Amino acid sequence: MDPIAAEKSLKTLRMLGCRSVHIGGGEPLLRPEKLAAVIEIANALGVSVEYVETNSSWFKELDSATALLRRLHNQGLNTLLVSISPFHNELIPFFKVNGVIEASQPAGVGIFPWVTDFVSDLSRFDPGQTHSLEEYYEIFGRDYLLQVLKRYWIHLGGRALETFRPLLGQKTFQQILHESSGNCCGELSNTSHFHIDLFGNYIPGLCSGLSISIKDLGKPLSAEIYPILTALYHCGIRGLVKMAENSAGFRPRKDLYINKCDLCTEVRSFLVNNDYKVSKELNPAEFYSKS
Repeated sequence: MDPIAAEKSLKTLRMLGCRSVHIGGGEPLLRPEKLAAVIEIANALGVSVEYVETNSSWFKELDSATALLRRLHNQGLNTLLVSISPFHNELIPFFKVNGVIEASQPAGVGIFPWVTDFVSDLSRFDPGQTHSLEEYYEIFGRDYLLQVLKRYWIHLGGRALETFRPLLGQKTFQQILHESSGNCCGELSNTSHFHIDLFGNYIPGLCSGLSISIKDLGKPLSAEIYPILTALYHCGIRGLVKMAENSAGFRPRKDLYINKCDLCTEVRSFLVNNDYKVSKELNPAEFYSKS
């Protein structure tokens, strides 16, 4: 996020009553100079940065990591949330995670490990290599992902839909509509946890792929500018399905769904992939890419 976008977003959040944020990504420490700039802007505006999330992919060796974290600590970085999970281990060797944790102490940076319960699992493998979920199945059993769901909270949206649909996708299109007769106003208006992306878009609730321009926050949204969010807010998934059927000829896929969020993601993906250009609320476009 460039400094101008960061300042605009943080000023808006502060004006609307938000006093603290965390910074995630992507991976913020791949661009430490930009991270430092965002932290500095937040501090100047009176917005506390509770922690910065890292997947540790940037770690190379202890001395350089300690020097980088010490420099960032002097620029306002106080706490790192260090991601620890089998999903991260698919792409990031565990030695990098351990290295970041080790480097943080002499740098004066606090550690928020998320989550320590998986340390024992990852420790069963070669820390210098990445490991696929199939390798976890071989050691912990074919129901390993179901075990994971009981050990920490996972939002069943985005990539998690593809990961867990083979295990949890047991409801038909008609079942989802029958069970989801209400609207989505609760999820969309919940500000207990939300995100702002690097383009200055507010992501309502945890609904990745939906966006509201930062300039439109704090006032009623126009139904003409935000027809999809309007349909979901007032009529829920049923309203979105009806809109997609009428405007773009949407038809559901034949396999099963996990929940209404699964169906909602399919409907929105259908609209994007069928050149729906009535609004700009389906962003970023890459979220809907099949590549």
